[in-house]
Amino acid sequence: MLVENYNRVRREIDEACKRVGRDPKDVLLVAVSKTKPLSDIEELVAAGVNDFGENKVQELCQKYDEVSKPVNFHQIGHLQTNKVKQVIGKACLIHSVDSFHLAEKIEAEAAKKDIAVDVLLEVNVAEEESKFGLTTENVEELVRSIASELPHVKIQGLMTIAPFVADPEENRPVFRKLHQLLLDIKSKNIDNVNMDVLSMGMTNDYVVAVEEGSTIVRVGTAIFGERNYQV
Repeated sequence: MLVENYNRVRREIDEACKRVGRDPKDVLLVAVSKTKPLSDIEELVAAGVNDFGENKVQELCQKYDEVSKPVNFHQIGHLQTNKVKQVIGKACLIHSVDSFHLAEKIEAEAAKKDIAVDVLLEVNVAEEESKFGLTTENVEELVRSIASELPHVKIQGLMTIAPFVADPEENRPVFRKLHQLLLDIKSKNIDNVNMDVLSMGMTNDYVVAVEEGSTIVRVGTAIFGERNYQV
């Protein structure tokens, strides 16, 4: 069932790409496995799935250590500074950098291990009070500060969590705005910065996100089913 669900989501992504003239290979589907058992991940791994998303550092690290073969784990949830040390070297991409202070912590731990850490800057495009993330106006300043001062932190692009809405079309302006911001920053050719990755779109709205330029969609419920947060 999980493999069928994953393949259905993948087909919808591919169809959305074709509608807007994009190459389906340019969109990565991250299966958001937070709160789900390792057995669910193993079922997908056996079918060739390589990218999984986790919210909590402890859960990511445990699954990283226990999974039967190496896969890519994405840190997609809010990252507390006191958890940075644990996740460095285990997360292939940190989607949720939203302050210079957090980036400094990543720099310090990455420097100790002499590795580069790929990150995305989280942008609260809709400016929801309940969500983390930068305002669109503050993104370029942080990009420039990290790029010039933190050599082990490699900005690859931007991420957003759009509002939860009944009609995914309502989030189209949010996705379009973030895509435009990415293009604007990319056009400035800031040293040590790539603006190639756009992580946006979840179960409720990933098709619209792909149509608006997303290169990573983070899909959990449509693949794994509803979560039990009591676990």
